[in-house]
Amino acid sequence: MKLKNKKSRNIIGIIQSCLIFALVILVIFMMIQINRLQGTARVINYAGLVRGATQREVKLEITGSQNDELIKYLDDILSGLKYQDGNYDLIKLQDKEYQDKLQVQIDYWNKIKKEIEAVRSNGYENTDIVNMSETYFKLADYTVSAAENYSEKIATKIRTIELLSALDMLCLVILIIVQTIMAMKMARQNKLLEQRAYTDARTGLPNRSACKEILNNNEIISSPTACIIFDLNNLKFINDTMGHSAGDRLIVKFAGLLRSVFPEKDFVGRYGGDEFMVVIYDTDKAEVDEILKCLCLEKDKLNNTGNELQIDYACGWAISEDYKESTLQILFDSADSYMYENKQLCKKQNQ
Repeated sequence: MKLKNKKSRNIIGIIQSCLIFALVILVIFMMIQINRLQGTARVINYAGLVRGATQREVKLEITGSQNDELIKYLDDILSGLKYQDGNYDLIKLQDKEYQDKLQVQIDYWNKIKKEIEAVRSNGYENTDIVNMSETYFKLADYTVSAAENYSEKIATKIRTIELLSALDMLCLVILIIVQTIMAMKMARQNKLLEQRAYTDARTGLPNRSACKEILNNNEIISSPTACIIFDLNNLKFINDTMGHSAGDRLIVKFAGLLRSVFPEKDFVGRYGGDEFMVVIYDTDKAEVDEILKCLCLEKDKLNNTGNELQIDYACGWAISEDYKESTLQILFDSADSYMYENKQLCKKQNQ
């Protein structure tokens, strides 16, 4: 099971690393596309502006109003569109279709400029300036359309990257959820294993390991605490005469009796075999006496129900207020000694 879980975690880790790497690549690619898209709108705007300004220049020349500044203005814009230079903060679009159409437009603009010189020398009636202007308008339209197509392609790529990034992040979220579920499941399994390691399978009480865990605490007891040791009498006799299953039933019966009498806050554990250990916190001698009397009464009630498995026990207890700087181990040892004395006394009385 552990090997399978480790393999699953490794696979998820590899997939997660791949998704993170893919997300980084997508983000970088998106930044590149956004960088390409930046300034595209300005290019489209100026490409359209050239189209209209050229028509105006032709009309001015036809009416005899020469405007060399407008011609220079158009030259600067076209140069900026082609080579990313000039004073208009224009970028060079990295698109072959756009660049080809722009070059055709620039070449034709140079022809129009020569035609403008002819208009100035011979009059527009003796030139083809009007028809050339219409042709140029169409060529400028093609350039603007190519720039818009380029912009749309970039936008489509960005939308695709956004979709892939969202899908990538969704997969990462799913993996994180899966990892969280696996971690919670593992934590539950570990808790269950820990509970099993410290729980007596037969009685459901804390087992010897749990008792030892408490006794290994060497801190000096600060609040009044009592430790009681119980030892079932005649368990060996019942095992020998009625079988070990009967002995097991007696142990379970006594464990239930202890847990029903002692408060929930107190520790009740099976130290081993026929021995049980109880730790009562925040108590005094009067309370311990009262609880032990109550236990005896409950035991007698249980025995008087006609059950063949009669409960009988010896016990010994010690309380921290009788000892200077006592630990639970000191209380346990004293209680165990008193329990042994009580057991010997019970044997003498039964003889």
